[in-house]
Amino acid sequence: MTTLEVGAYAVNCTILSVDGKAWIVDPGSEGLLIAAQLKKLALEPDGILLTHGHFDHIGAVNDLQRRFPGLPVYVGEKDIPVLTHPFNQMPPDYPAITKPTNLVGLKEDDAIDGLPGVQVIATPGHTPGGVCYHFPERKLLLSGDTLFAGSVGRTDFPGGDMATLMASLAKLVKLPNDTVVIPGHGPQTTIGDEKSSNPFLLR
Repeated sequence: MTTLEVGAYAVNCTILSVDGKAWIVDPGSEGLLIAAQLKKLALEPDGILLTHGHFDHIGAVNDLQRRFPGLPVYVGEKDIPVLTHPFNQMPPDYPAITKPTNLVGLKEDDAIDGLPGVQVIATPGHTPGGVCYHFPERKLLLSGDTLFAGSVGRTDFPGGDMATLMASLAKLVKLPNDTVVIPGHGPQTTIGDEKSSNPFLLR
């Protein structure tokens, strides 16, 4: 597993190696850098996983699909409209993207072809269709902008809602304390550390 910090908003783009193939999580920018890292790791990508549809997490999707034709893109189904919505861009660094090909909408507990052992957890609140990717055997959670080290995602963007986010966080705190959390921005943490110190989880 490798995590790259990409783009002006320093998004954590994680590359997971599964059965000799790569899964790219939140390729927010710098498609060339991501492709170079795949080459360095001698991995071909099997798919792109999006924790949510905000511009800073999806900026390299079109580029990667051009480089790797047929690459599927997975995102919470309620965030599909967010991907190409006019508000969801910040040019020149993050222009609007075109709707990805091979786009798959996800719901809670959906299976993902070719990615065994993943649990899709629906975590709306930051966006309407936010999801987290939990790998119980790896003791790993890719939390996107739902949960950060010491904080949580903003809810003042269109489609955000704090009460909904708090309900999503209530799911995450049930995971084992030793689960490593890689958030959408900032340092990694663990569920146990957040349960003991995150002010949003101590309410």
